[in-house]
Amino acid sequence: MYRTVTGVGAVLLAAGVLTAPAASAQDNYSPELLHAVQRDLGLDAQQARARLQSDAKAVDVEQRAMATAGDSFGGTWIQGGKLVVAVTDAAKADAVRAQGAEVAVVRHAHSKLKAAKQQLDGMKAPASVTGWRVDERGNSVVVEVSRGATDAEEFLAAARRLSPAVTVEETGEAPRLMYDVRGGDAIYNGGSPCSVGFSVKGGFVTAGHCGDKGDSIKGFNQVPIGTYEGSSFPSNDYAWVKTNADWTAKPWVNRQNGTTITVKGSAEAAVGAAICRSGRTTGWHCGTVLAKDQTVNYGGGEGQVTGLTKSDACAEAGDSGGSWIAGEGFTQAQGVLSGGAGNCRGGTATSFFQPLQEILNAYNLTLLLG
Repeated sequence: MYRTVTGVGAVLLAAGVLTAPAASAQDNYSPELLHAVQRDLGLDAQQARARLQSDAKAVDVEQRAMATAGDSFGGTWIQGGKLVVAVTDAAKADAVRAQGAEVAVVRHAHSKLKAAKQQLDGMKAPASVTGWRVDERGNSVVVEVSRGATDAEEFLAAARRLSPAVTVEETGEAPRLMYDVRGGDAIYNGGSPCSVGFSVKGGFVTAGHCGDKGDSIKGFNQVPIGTYEGSSFPSNDYAWVKTNADWTAKPWVNRQNGTTITVKGSAEAAVGAAICRSGRTTGWHCGTVLAKDQTVNYGGGEGQVTGLTKSDACAEAGDSGGSWIAGEGFTQAQGVLSGGAGNCRGGTATSFFQPLQEILNAYNLTLLLG
């Protein structure tokens, strides 16, 4: 979707508490890891370190105990800070216990549970059957079914015939795929592609001409990603999208080569500074900041946009809304692509982006930082 700028030929580029030995000098747990364990498992710092030590010790104990149990092995799990090893033969309990594990005597060998689960893997399940797994604590193969399902009886009957170890568990919510939001990735409003700018709390920013408030859009994989909560064009060229629960906003910009850059801030680059951009059509390209507070008159009745920043980095249709980033290590978010002239196939090019801070201020958004 090309639109010519009057005079210069620019275009819009839409397209539980555990115990363990005291910490030792050899412990090398990063502060980030310890913080995450405390936060997500509800532990204090000492308990978090003890949990990590205990889990590490269990790995060695498990290998020895499994070898000792042999064909009698029924599974393992951690309970009360100690590794429990299940066996089907009570005569092996003392030998397994001598390896440092607690022992539980069970009915079904782990090999039998795995075999039953593998048979289930070859069966086609209705949508209400959300999955199945080997439950080592329960010494069973659990088939998970949506609560209130009416189409699963035939599958469940067949599953039970496979093994007496099969049990059924009702679940309240079906699993779904989840995806990350990254700057520079494609988004689609109908058949017109644009690009993600930067992740913010609750969603991401992009160009205003890419969609109107209320429009529903899809992500790079054509999966619904969210809805435009605000959009301004012309005069401005910015918008923000509130993402749905299937997507997680990340402080990343896609370099289009299998790597990402983590956004650390939004310090504005000076005229003459090096700057790079990411977009779904042409990927990662760099140039120089040529001017600020540029007014661009887009042709075809599209109108004027003020307050843009000009660069000589190339861009093409579909790159609109994509990330502009500069500063040390290219970690400072600058803005989202509006339009330009030329292309990335040779010759001169001009492009314009909407500075980020104005977008954040307009919608009271918080930029996600890594």
